[in-house]
Amino acid sequence: MRLKTLALALAAALLSTVAITVPAQAQIEVDVNRGDVKPLPIAIPVFGGAQGAEIAQVITGDLERSGLFAPINQAAYLDKNPDVNVQPRFADWKTINAQALVNGQATVEGGRLTVNFRLWDVYSEQPLLGLQFTTTPENWRKLAHKISDAVYERLTGEKGYFDTRIVFVSESGSRLDRKKQLAIMDQDGANPSYLTDGSYIVMTPRFSSTSQEITYMALRPEGSSIYLFNLETARRETLGNFPGMVFAPRFSPDGGRVAFSVERNGNSDIYVMNLRSRTSAKLTSDPSIETSPSFSPDGARIVYNSDRGGTAQLYVMDSSGGGSRRISFGSGRYTTPVWSPTGDFIAFTKQSGGEFHIGIMRPDGSDERLLTSSYMDEGPTWAPNGRVLMFSRETPGSGPRLWTVDVTGRILRAAPYPGSGSDPAWSPLQN
Repeated sequence: MRLKTLALALAAALLSTVAITVPAQAQIEVDVNRGDVKPLPIAIPVFGGAQGAEIAQVITGDLERSGLFAPINQAAYLDKNPDVNVQPRFADWKTINAQALVNGQATVEGGRLTVNFRLWDVYSEQPLLGLQFTTTPENWRKLAHKISDAVYERLTGEKGYFDTRIVFVSESGSRLDRKKQLAIMDQDGANPSYLTDGSYIVMTPRFSSTSQEITYMALRPEGSSIYLFNLETARRETLGNFPGMVFAPRFSPDGGRVAFSVERNGNSDIYVMNLRSRTSAKLTSDPSIETSPSFSPDGARIVYNSDRGGTAQLYVMDSSGGGSRRISFGSGRYTTPVWSPTGDFIAFTKQSGGEFHIGIMRPDGSDERLLTSSYMDEGPTWAPNGRVLMFSRETPGSGPRLWTVDVTGRILRAAPYPGSGSDPAWSPLQN
């Protein structure tokens, strides 16, 4: 992994955006709700000007990994360098079966990078979108991800998720001498860097949905602690001292609270702390193991797993701790629940029949679907649009790797990170 200083890893100059008026005759769209959707053939030629090739390459990778688009090999293009200011030769693009075309121009002037791009409907010969982004030259990857988000949203009707980051646990070394470091990268695997030195074990990092802040558990020989880490300032602070083991922290949607578990004498309960007052409240008190709390998007409810019925199952309660009810009733063990940012699903890990699965269900427990199945799949995290999940997968004889799957279960692939990693958490869209 190529290490960077934290300051460089977090440097993100402000982007300015200018909309370019285009006619509203959209003819093509991608139906993301169909499980048998055929990827849309799309052409993304090299953008003109400074770093145009690199920008087009990032956009191509983003859209291809979504599974909803099929970028056409540039070797097939009849028009190798289309001018963004001139109407495309649509007959050339129809010949290679491109249904959509993205072209653009990048210029650097006065220390600023400006990119104009257009999205075209090839068969109706109409523009669908035109935008101009301006940033600093070193911020070109972020700009490319924003173009990907804009294209994705225009063609699917849903927000993109490409201008995001992943915080996770990077693992290295032998099983008997495992080194676990807190790491962060762009969602496409670029710009990886370490946030801890590996001198202690880190687990369950989680992003705040309102700020560039994460919370995680640190395990040392003397015990465990929960930390808050500000990615912009590099300030690190503990939530406080608790009797027993503390673990599984997660922010509330407004970023003002953290829910977590405390284990004492073989029993664990869920607590919530107000980050402003630093007061905490105990939400559960059953003689069992309650853990992995996750807030609903409105902050009114919490899903968690408990073995109070004899095996780990999913429960939902009010965020104040009352009204708990079980929502999972299938065979096997249900753990690590996490509420979708859109509120329509809860993802979870299920152990059944000697295998592990990543699944989703409605908040009332209905419509359960298993999306994956393998030797060891666990720890799902949602992309901010609620369309894609990342998780860790381990096979016999190898370390855990990061994978993604969409909510239909059809688009399953390894994440673009070459190392061993677990416990991923997806950031919200960046500004």
